[in-house]
Amino acid sequence: MKISIKKSFLTLAAGCALVLSACGGGQEDSAGKQTSEEKKVLQVGTEATFAPFEFMDKGKVSGFDVDLLNAAADEAGYQVNIENTGWDAMFAGLQSKQLDIGMAGVTINDERKKSYDFSVPYFESISMMAFKEGTDIKNAQDLKGKKIGVQNGTTGQFSAESVVGKNSPSISKYETAALMFQALQSGDVQVAVTDIAVALEYVKNNPDSGVKTVSDDQQFKPEYYGIVFPKGSQYKADFDKALNELYSNGKYAEIYKKWFGKEPDVDSLKEAAKQ
Repeated sequence: MKISIKKSFLTLAAGCALVLSACGGGQEDSAGKQTSEEKKVLQVGTEATFAPFEFMDKGKVSGFDVDLLNAAADEAGYQVNIENTGWDAMFAGLQSKQLDIGMAGVTINDERKKSYDFSVPYFESISMMAFKEGTDIKNAQDLKGKKIGVQNGTTGQFSAESVVGKNSPSISKYETAALMFQALQSGDVQVAVTDIAVALEYVKNNPDSGVKTVSDDQQFKPEYYGIVFPKGSQYKADFDKALNELYSNGKYAEIYKKWFGKEPDVDSLKEAAKQ
């Protein structure tokens, strides 16, 4: 009699387990939410010489953009595979749709929006001038008559051109920010124009370089970075929603403070998204 009861109990337990397994369809995380065992992996291109946004660290792409993109992808239900493709190759990969996402401190502007889709803004920046100590630069007008270095195709280039003219012979264009700063150190150029966070990061990491910085908020206006997608991307809406959630739940502020040591102005990003 005891053997028969035991067999019946084991049969019933096995049946219940099968029913629960069939109903569950997945696993639960620590918060009790259903999670898929496999998330879709999106291919991401970047240009990893743009510290602190993206740079190579022990063979891996690291930086503010990387942390933020991973957090947004997780919130949206995706995984990302980030490759250091280079600037031009990143945009080419987006146009051919070999890449799902581009993220490399890319400023949202009307010209780029003709060819690509952008997420809501995730970072506010402005151009800054970096130069060796002893160079006479107090504002943007002092760029005139100087040899200027910029990263090709960036808003640093556009900012410099707004002062000295498009295709000015005084502007030397470099493929990466690292090459631009090398040219500054070697004396090939007298001043580099780049994004404020990049200029300040360079000075912080090279305290003995003799490089000084100055900004000009009269000549150079604020700009906003966005995640880049191929035109008509199905992923834009998911990442817009994810970024807004990160703004609300404090995760964005946590990542921002890790890299920049201060609180972000989330309200300005939300306001910029309406424009």
